[in-house]
Amino acid sequence: MQLSRMFFTEKYKGTRNYLKSQKKYEILRTCLYFGISLSLFAAGYISTGTRLNLLTVVAVLGCLPASKSAVTMIMFLRFTGCSNQDADLIEAHSAGLSCLYDMAFTSYRQNFNIAHLAVKGNTVCGYACEGGLDEQAFYKHIEDILKLEGLTGVSVKIFRDLNKYTGRLDQMQKLETHEAGTSKIIAALKSVAL
Repeated sequence: MQLSRMFFTEKYKGTRNYLKSQKKYEILRTCLYFGISLSLFAAGYISTGTRLNLLTVVAVLGCLPASKSAVTMIMFLRFTGCSNQDADLIEAHSAGLSCLYDMAFTSYRQNFNIAHLAVKGNTVCGYACEGGLDEQAFYKHIEDILKLEGLTGVSVKIFRDLNKYTGRLDQMQKLETHEAGTSKIIAALKSVAL
């Protein structure tokens, strides 16, 4: 049984409060991994009276997955998700749309924190609650990702104002589009998000 299933409500990428749940999971996992390495080192030192033993080697090797987990934890701690207040308002306007919450996209040059994405047909709209998002770089990044998946002609728009975004969600509900592309777009977005 996975550690996340034992201690937390199971959250999947793109669901509401995903980042909050994942942060807790990554912190716990990192502490557990380092705790195991530390306890192995302590057990070897206590039993032999020296740090020159086999358990020290195992403890040092155990620091490799612990360090990898720490890097992942730091990545998740850098991002914030959609607030409950914003999510409640968005849910009131997103009936019938395929939605993704708490999407953190990383690129070589910068990271993009998107609180909510709605997809219908070949239209993708998003809400970024934090300032500092370079919209043009985000559009280019997402366009490149979708092209790699063979998806062209996809319209992407990010809103910073929640009222304008909910208005656009209402408009998207009235769009008549083919839903076949929606699942492919969602899969492509999830595959590159943190």
